[in-house]
Amino acid sequence: MDFLDFGTIFFLVAAVVIFLQLRNVLGRRTGNERQPFDPYTAGRTRERKESDKPENVVSLPRRKGAVEADEKEKYATIDTVSEPGTHLNKGLRAIKDADPAFDPVVFTDGAKLAYEMIVMAYADGDRRTLKNLLSREVYDGFVAAIDDREKRSEKIESSFVGIEKAVLVGAEMKGSEAHLTLRIVSELISATRDNSGAVIDGDPETVSEVTDVWTFARDTRSNDPNWKLVATEAEE
Repeated sequence: MDFLDFGTIFFLVAAVVIFLQLRNVLGRRTGNERQPFDPYTAGRTRERKESDKPENVVSLPRRKGAVEADEKEKYATIDTVSEPGTHLNKGLRAIKDADPAFDPVVFTDGAKLAYEMIVMAYADGDRRTLKNLLSREVYDGFVAAIDDREKRSEKIESSFVGIEKAVLVGAEMKGSEAHLTLRIVSELISATRDNSGAVIDGDPETVSEVTDVWTFARDTRSNDPNWKLVATEAEE
């Protein structure tokens, strides 16, 4: 121990004390320290973030398969009610293109309700209801028939049993107007009585099957979603 003089021991103790102080000040590495600043890497990072902005993204053309899938989805309902490639299908697709909200199933359901309302309004002589559901030309024809009936003091007794079938048979665009034709098979109990109450047409006890071909139309540019009856035809 002679070689360790007082001076040597003093310097050793001083070195240990300094080391401990530095350790307390600087702390230990935990693995979560911020990485040293690198101006080149930081620059590239900024450039990458700026290029990620949506307005700088160039949209690539959609694949043909994706476009075909969108088209198939767009016309899916139409293709279920009409054979693709037929005149009816092409007409329905043209209407869909003019009016993206058009749905042939929804239209048919609405047309069936309108059919019942029109048939019963005509029997009752309800001009107000008819005016809201018919085109001007068809309305004038219906009202003329009601006027003649009332002049003869005749009345129609009618009970609507139901619609057996309603099928789309025609569709086309005429300018901005969409035209849809339905063949409607319904069941009615109807009889016409004269001013004395005698039955002069129909049968108040018998259910009759009636087939009508009706055409409805609406302007696809209009905000009014309602369709109006523009043509009627009865099939024997």
